[in-house]
Amino acid sequence: MKNRLKEFRESFRLTQEQLGELVGVSRQAINSIETEKFEPSIWLAYDISKIFNCSIEDVFLFEESERKSRSQQSRGVV
Repeated sequence: MKNRLKEFRESFRLTQEQLGELVGVSRQAINSIETEKFEPSIWLAYDISKIFNCSIEDVFLFEESERKSRSQQSRGVV
């Protein structure tokens, strides 16, 4: 999932470690989200968006993907 987390974090002058502490995850988790290696839970995405006083959609970009979603995979959608 694409995101603007690094952009928001830097505009608030927060390090990855500081943001992680604010939302209860490690610096490594924040790094993994920023580099799109990990997708946050809806609750973590919500907590992150609240730190920046914006909506989840402002930080996390929900674009149509060529990759099938988990729900499509479980239903066998082609």
